[in-house]
Amino acid sequence: MRLYLIGMPGAGKTTLGRALAAAYEVPFRDLDAEIVERESRSVADIFAAEGEAYFRTREAAVLREVVAELPEVVLATGGGTPCFHQNLEVLLDTGYTLYLEVPVEELVARLQRAAASRPLLAAAAGPAALEARLRETLAARQQFYSRAPLRCTGSSCSVAAVQGLLHQYRVSG
Repeated sequence: MRLYLIGMPGAGKTTLGRALAAAYEVPFRDLDAEIVERESRSVADIFAAEGEAYFRTREAAVLREVVAELPEVVLATGGGTPCFHQNLEVLLDTGYTLYLEVPVEELVARLQRAAASRPLLAAAAGPAALEARLRETLAARQQFYSRAPLRCTGSSCSVAAVQGLLHQYRVSG
């Protein structure tokens, strides 16, 4: 089984992904962490030195490497992963794709302290600017996120909820 978690920064992809991987007894990977390991530098450093276009190209390559290397995995993707280089098609074609849908207000609360360390949010100084940036980003990404066949909303998204969604999807699909 491959389960891919997509959604906005702060949606809980990594936290929930670790718990799901433990429940299903499969490896967990965080795509950003995989990129950091293979590049030997932080995402912020990659963005600063090479720019977003380079990062997105590298992200697409590492995604394909992880898919090729791991027949079973729970993968937390970066927030923008599904939006570039046909990555969403890779996710949809090779596993189950789950969109973690979290209200922007909740994302702001979760990200206020960490926004400065996230390259695409760092310029948003203060809660109002962060909220505006997140709303703008979500509006651009929603067309990709909405194509995920599985969706879990807000804080009700638990291991048990995802297991129920997967079971229901497998039975009906």
